[in-house]
Amino acid sequence: MSWAFIALLLILLVAGLFLLGRLPRGLWGLVGAALLIGLAGYAWQGEAGLRGEPRHAATVRPRFDEDLAKLRNSFGGAYGEAGQWLTLSDGLARQGKTKEAANVLGAALRSAPQDATLWVGMGNALLLHGDGMLSPAADYSYRQAMRVAPEGAAGPFFYGLALASSGQFAQARRVWADLLAHVPEKAPLHAQLQADLRQLDGLIERQAGGGGR
Repeated sequence: MSWAFIALLLILLVAGLFLLGRLPRGLWGLVGAALLIGLAGYAWQGEAGLRGEPRHAATVRPRFDEDLAKLRNSFGGAYGEAGQWLTLSDGLARQGKTKEAANVLGAALRSAPQDATLWVGMGNALLLHGDGMLSPAADYSYRQAMRVAPEGAAGPFFYGLALASSGQFAQARRVWADLLAHVPEKAPLHAQLQADLRQLDGLIERQAGGGGR
């Protein structure tokens, strides 16, 4: 994993948390500090650009990302019945029970298959269960979110983020570019997506030139 990739994820997550100004200003400093601590922890545990040392699943438990959950909630839909299912799933994920967290949302979707918020939550839960890798099931979940809510921003935003986290920068760019085309120019998300796309363009160039190694 290159430092450019790490920087991209840091920038995207911070930007997303400020999306549309839906997070209270008082949380900004806390969120920024948490992300920087995580980045510092990565730097302490290993060197960017080097392949990670294989570890047994029993010794490495996926960590629930509180900031990602807040980012998901900032898009709305975290209330009502869907919000209750997400809260239950998040609670299981915090305990490291990532399979159960996904199963809870699977049960919720059987009764509400047209709920885009639940599909986004399912994609995020499966991404965590897969240790950050975009599995076919997670990919399907994000696509379903976009299908049932074609005008919504959460589905394509998180799908692009998941693609980028899996190193699929060109695919992530296509998803975000399409989202940008449908976001009003005066909306805060429009300017943010433009900045995110510039970051992706730089990473794509480095990837093509072998500079990310």
